[in-house]
Amino acid sequence: MPDRGEAIRVYLQSWRSDELMNMLLGAKVSGATPLVIACRNGHYDVAEYLIERCKADIEQPGSVTFDGETIEGAPPLWCAAAAGHLPLVRLLVRAGANVNSTTRTHSTPLRAACFDGHFDIVKFLVENGADIEIANRHGHTCLMIACYKGHIRIAKYLLSLNADVNRKSVKGNTALHDCAESGSLHILKMLLGHGATMDVDSYGMTPLLAASVTGHTHIVEHLINNENGLVTRQQRIDALELLGATYVDKRRDMVGALALWKRAMDDRFPTDGSDPLPKPKDIPRIEAYDYAVEPSNVQQLEELLADPDAMRMQALVIRERILGPVHPDTSYYVRYRGAVYADAGRFARCRQLWHHALDMQRAVLPPLSPLTQSSLYSFSELFSYMLAERARPPLRGRIVPPVTFEDIEPVYTKALFEIERGVQLLEGKLSDVDREATLCTLQRVVIIALHLAALMARLLEEPDITPDVVSQIHRAVYTLVKLDIKVRQGRSALHVVCSAEVTRARGGAPWFEHGQPAPSPSLVSLMLRLGAAPDARDADGNTPLHLACKLDPCPAEVVRHLLSYGAHIDTVNYEGETPAELLKATNQNLSTIVNPLKYTTLKCLAARTVKNYKLPYRHVVPQCLHSTIITH
Repeated sequence: MPDRGEAIRVYLQSWRSDELMNMLLGAKVSGATPLVIACRNGHYDVAEYLIERCKADIEQPGSVTFDGETIEGAPPLWCAAAAGHLPLVRLLVRAGANVNSTTRTHSTPLRAACFDGHFDIVKFLVENGADIEIANRHGHTCLMIACYKGHIRIAKYLLSLNADVNRKSVKGNTALHDCAESGSLHILKMLLGHGATMDVDSYGMTPLLAASVTGHTHIVEHLINNENGLVTRQQRIDALELLGATYVDKRRDMVGALALWKRAMDDRFPTDGSDPLPKPKDIPRIEAYDYAVEPSNVQQLEELLADPDAMRMQALVIRERILGPVHPDTSYYVRYRGAVYADAGRFARCRQLWHHALDMQRAVLPPLSPLTQSSLYSFSELFSYMLAERARPPLRGRIVPPVTFEDIEPVYTKALFEIERGVQLLEGKLSDVDREATLCTLQRVVIIALHLAALMARLLEEPDITPDVVSQIHRAVYTLVKLDIKVRQGRSALHVVCSAEVTRARGGAPWFEHGQPAPSPSLVSLMLRLGAAPDARDADGNTPLHLACKLDPCPAEVVRHLLSYGAHIDTVNYEGETPAELLKATNQNLSTIVNPLKYTTLKCLAARTVKNYKLPYRHVVPQCLHSTIITH
């Protein structure tokens, strides 16, 4: 059986035209050329033939996947280096490949080799002119990634070449930060031996605090006990207290945390006559933390051990004091603790903590931040879970409380505020790329807000709901309808409710109706009653009815609501398709959902007749009827 190279040679020789040959070599499958594919997968003989005999472009980039992540604009040399194929790297360099070529994210072949620890490739690329200081778009250098991934041999080699040990990334972190986060003490010592300094990043984090947050006790101990006095007394105290908080939340080690906090307390109030360093007194007490106050002496500390909940609140208080609300770990651990309470059935405590985390994020993060989105989504997931659990028989006597308007409304209001901030962004001067990205993120928040609105609409079906709550729900949903939001493809909020987007949102989880992922009929009905336009068109000319009819299965109740509030059964989109025709594409029939004649007016029939027979109507029928004819 011929080898791969021989098979490729025979096939390509059948392409006698140079033009056709070049077209074949430049063609892409899933974004990758034949040479890129060969280099990614280590097919030396194929790559050699493509380069030497077919004169393939050795710099033409493509898309490749590593560890589930798609890398765009990757040159063949980058692919071979990343995958660890040294013979291919040599072949490409010998053929004249640019050793400093980059991907779209400005990653070089050298950085790719450093990422996965391919030392022989790193050494070969450097010896052939690779620049060790070229950073990717985040400002991360080869030394930084080697330190983060714990590749000791590569880090040592780069340091021997005088790599800039204190260079900062876009967010201000250094190789020492990366090393402290990954936990390699050996590399940490090498960096310090080459003059690494304890700089702060954009969050105000030193490598010492980075090690405390990640729980690398051996790194913390080495830095605070270093003979060269790398850290101050206050920094040592902060590190021990923060490490104790990490012990509580990551390791669930209350005794270990208490021992660390005692060491910090001894440092604050030494017995050698040094000045004390008491904790700040102006720290506000936070309701979400049960108004917890940090202990001021060892006795108060020891009393905490008898109350695990109090220990957990201390960890949150300490982390917020030291890291501040801007650091993502602060809100992350607040949300984590809330999730633990939810798992234990303590839903009120969960909501209290999550609201605090969400408020911190909204105060410091830009509009439509992914972290804010995640917090809002967690609330919608929680409410959906509680409703689902209440519908089942109680498990081991566990009673799940009802979800009330008072639970949903504060989250919904914060989601609407985030939407308004997003709309303000769109009103500013944005590039086309930034505008599309903003529309995408805005749509995600709109979907979350609509899910919360759907939960409120379900409450209207409760038999014991009061007129006051009904009025409040109407006002809340009307606020969203009144915003008249337009997201991607020019779609309104009602379009989004009726589209496949809601069923795809995070796996479809929020939009289950009667066990099936589908739009919420109760929300559609409520929005229509509150003035949402049933005949609004998106960028493709689709009405909400068109989008509902594209779903399989089609939500029959939603279709009936739309038709009852004035949606036209025979409106065509810009492709000339009616909702009924879209239904047929999924082997469904409109007549099984409604009686089409009931929603077909004489006006519609006349408009279709004029349109179908191409009758002249301008200057014949009144101007106000022209749009009716055009849309039928």
